[in-house]
Amino acid sequence: MTGRTATGTATATASGSKTRLYDAFAASGKALASGKRLELLDLLAQGERTVDALAKAAGLNLTTASAHLQILKQAGFVATRREGVRIHYRLAGEDVAHLFALLRKVAEHHQAAVPAARDAYLGDEGAPELTREELLTRVPTGDVVVLDVRPVEEYLAGHIPGALSIPVTELADRIEELPEDTEIVVYCRGEYCVLAHDAVRLLTDHGRRAIRLSDGMLEWRLAELPVDAGGSG
Repeated sequence: MTGRTATGTATATASGSKTRLYDAFAASGKALASGKRLELLDLLAQGERTVDALAKAAGLNLTTASAHLQILKQAGFVATRREGVRIHYRLAGEDVAHLFALLRKVAEHHQAAVPAARDAYLGDEGAPELTREELLTRVPTGDVVVLDVRPVEEYLAGHIPGALSIPVTELADRIEELPEDTEIVVYCRGEYCVLAHDAVRLLTDHGRRAIRLSDGMLEWRLAELPVDAGGSG
């Protein structure tokens, strides 16, 4: 009887430990259970930002953005540093960027609603695009211009070497800065970023040969390809 009791106690203890372990795993899942928190991770994958900048980019008020960021911080997904009165946020590690990218792809493959929502947001499904591998072979030949259409602060934080910087919001007024006889390869934050789609449509409407990189800066970094920082484009 004593042996059975001891065995039962050990089993109960192991079961309780397992429950606590899986509850700890679940805490990470709960932190990701918000579209706006995923959007904040997407922005932070481009580089460090202040709370104010994140709130503006994500279309949130400061209080709501701060609350979301605190949840992500408690889950260990983001880290902070203080500079005077400003708090700067960044991803806690490259593994967080990998998790974010994988989550999106798994959702696209297994949730029927995702492809339709993606196409409604991005538009031009089936439009020509260039892979990273193809871009790497074409850049040395000089027959393409690489154009980064993200906000300038994201370009400065890290961009494809040799890329020009013209934010999509300025592109209509700055098209003349781009050569007329060279194909333009456009990229932005990642595979699900609409900025490059909008830029290609605008350039095409103005008679330029433009094509979109099939993904963007997030995937470029995760592939451990060369990244430049700084510069004015």
